[in-house]
Amino acid sequence: MPRHIAIIMDGSGRWAQQRSLPRVAGHKQAVESVREVVRACREIGIQVLTLYAFSRENWSRPKWEVKALMQLLSRYLKSEIDELHQNGIALRIIGEMEQLPVKLQAQLIEAIERTRGNKEMILNVALSYSGRAEILRAVRMVVESVLNKTLSLEDISETTFENYLYTHGLPDPDLLIRTSGEYRLSGFLIYQMAYTEIYVTQTYWPDFRKKHLLAAIQEYQKRERRFGLTSEQIQRKKSLPRLKDS
Repeated sequence: MPRHIAIIMDGSGRWAQQRSLPRVAGHKQAVESVREVVRACREIGIQVLTLYAFSRENWSRPKWEVKALMQLLSRYLKSEIDELHQNGIALRIIGEMEQLPVKLQAQLIEAIERTRGNKEMILNVALSYSGRAEILRAVRMVVESVLNKTLSLEDISETTFENYLYTHGLPDPDLLIRTSGEYRLSGFLIYQMAYTEIYVTQTYWPDFRKKHLLAAIQEYQKRERRFGLTSEQIQRKKSLPRLKDS
């Protein structure tokens, strides 16, 4: 079972266009997909779910669409925060949250604080997010730490660098799901997904449900994750006897 699933929720606009509906109708329907997938991940024991909700590039979309997306996010928080909290789900935001509308920022901060102590699952929502910007932010913080002499050059490693990322303390995604049939990362967690298994479905996000999630996980479970090793090395490691705890 993957510990961390990341999802690029794509295709809401095309879903609406195919039905001769305004794009915002697709975004509204997409909220139901979020609701069902969050519940399903909590039910089957996924530790971390990261949803790509709004990229930094999405600010270039028509103003009315951006406004509608922000309003939908606000409504989702109001309607779902009680259930998230009752189910032990901790909400986190990754991305440039300071770019969001002030009222929405306050609402998000309140939700984050309310659910901070929850341990059953972590729900990361990527808002105003860019993978390149995240890496640059981490580099600046590392340089600042070196200049302040709280970090030495000799201590800089992959482990220390990861402490400066939005996802610090979390496992890297085991599985990335992208809906709508697009085969690209779109700048999503590009540092963290060096060895992530990628699953692409033609299903548009507004139609994505628990059965599609389970299909992705079943495909993931068929794959051999080698992390640079050969299949023979992986099989040899699996065949080694395990030491029992004393």
